Amino acid sequence: MTQQNNGSPTPQNEHSSASENTPNTSASTDSSLQAHAKSEKPRSPWRTWVIAIIAVIIVAAAVFAIVNHTRASRSAQQSAGEQADTVTIGLKLAPTNLDIRNTAGTALDQALIGNVYEGLVSRNSENKVTPGLAKSWDVSKDGLTYTFHLNKNMHFSNGDELNAQDVVWSIEQLEEKKYHDYDTLRNFKSVTAPDDDTVVITLSKPYSQLLWSLSGRAGLVFDKDAKYVAKTQAVGSGPYKLAKFTPNNSIELVADENYWGANKAKTKNVTLRYFADDDAAVNALKSGDVQVLAPVNATLAKSLGDDYTVKAGDGTDKYVLAMNNASGKATADKRVRQAIRYAIDHEQLIASRGGADKALGGPIPSLDPGYEDLTNLYPHDLAKAKKLLSEAGYSASNPLKLTLTYPNTYGTELGDQLRSQLKEANIDLKVNVVEFSTWLQDVYTDKDYDLSMVDHNESHDFSQWTNPDYYYGYDNKEVQDLASKALSSTDETQADEDLKAAAKIVSEDAAADWLFNYRVTSATAKGVEGFPFNMNQTVMPLAQLTYTPAK
Repeated sequence: MTQQNNGSPTPQNEHSSASENTPNTSASTDSSLQAHAKSEKPRSPWRTWVIAIIAVIIVAAAVFAIVNHTRASRSAQQSAGEQADTVTIGLKLAPTNLDIRNTAGTALDQALIGNVYEGLVSRNSENKVTPGLAKSWDVSKDGLTYTFHLNKNMHFSNGDELNAQDVVWSIEQLEEKKYHDYDTLRNFKSVTAPDDDTVVITLSKPYSQLLWSLSGRAGLVFDKDAKYVAKTQAVGSGPYKLAKFTPNNSIELVADENYWGANKAKTKNVTLRYFADDDAAVNALKSGDVQVLAPVNATLAKSLGDDYTVKAGDGTDKYVLAMNNASGKATADKRVRQAIRYAIDHEQLIASRGGADKALGGPIPSLDPGYEDLTNLYPHDLAKAKKLLSEAGYSASNPLKLTLTYPNTYGTELGDQLRSQLKEANIDLKVNVVEFSTWLQDVYTDKDYDLSMVDHNESHDFSQWTNPDYYYGYDNKEVQDLASKALSSTDETQADEDLKAAAKIVSEDAAADWLFNYRVTSATAKGVEGFPFNMNQTVMPLAQLTYTPAK
């Protein structure tokens, strides 16, 4: 912090305080007379002119302010009942730069994908693949060849033509330079362009989630001829262009009036403002500085009146209570893991957070393939928890001692609640809240922990349960085989069934506990239409967004 010396006296011009023509009234004890005496200098003509000019400027400024105020009032009256040309959205996670090919974090996906940048295919708010730059596609029977048929007359925001060559270049660059999410294009072999309107991707073996992977960063198409600074600028083909970027503060978008597609932006200007403080965000919504908040603190949202729409949207965030499955750990004992699951009162946890979240009994959330409601496998049952722990050698006089280590970004409330709940089952839980960097080293990398907690918000991430080297330490051959079969399937229905079976085994094994499926609560001012409530922390298409102030 820079310290400023505000107590220093202001330097004065020593020659300006006296004049030969100033009357000597230094003997006066009246301070007002002293001050008046010091100002009694003869006035020169130029000073008179200066004073006159200043007076004119002051009057003009006052008139200008009155006129502007009148115009603003008139403009406000005209805008009531008419669609606004600007909508401001309050968000939480601010990007430090705009380089979507090299920078991790969902903040860039949220702001740019579907708005500024577009992919070969797209993704809707139900997490389903939809047409994008490709209007349709065909998949060979062996699942090795995907042929994409592009829309015609496409172009980037700078006017450059967008064709199959740009798609091929973008994917080749992704693989060659190992840009972010390059590894989601599993079994990739080649990409070619038979003509300007066709792209062919060939795989070495089938991969059932290729289309979904292409709906994210891996499928984004960039202008191979454009020259720009990717960290602060953007050249895409979406309905919006980047107008201004202020790191950690805001992103300003402006509609591309020459957008090639039918999904043209309905609002001319959209500003994304980032708030680290929840109270400040809600105050901005109440004052009208923003018209949308995503997310809004569920507890603070209760202070909003009928002039706002408050709604929780579905997403893929999974608050996972990880249990170290590695041998030598107390949690390597399945009975201990099962006891922990029975001891947790998920309904109480969800209620304490405002009630917006959903119970989740397994590793796959409702918007992902392979989902099944598994909450009935381990309902809250203290008697069963104590019985299992007793079988494992623990009791009230000999409680199981465990440490819960998790990042401080999640606060302390959940840790305190878990400690209280597990205590009733004869588990003595020590809660260790650490810096995220410490968590990454101790838990994620070194796997030195008993229990941990983190929000796994990625979609289609079941593969983490098939990797024995992942920080869970979970190793189940049947799960690995089922997941592998699902990913290499050419039958979507069968792939879902295989994932469903694998997820159930993981849950039955009590490889972890899924505290809840975090649902983002968003709030919009009355008159806002077209804002996506589902998945809006990772997919937030804004072309259909409008705001019409109430009359």
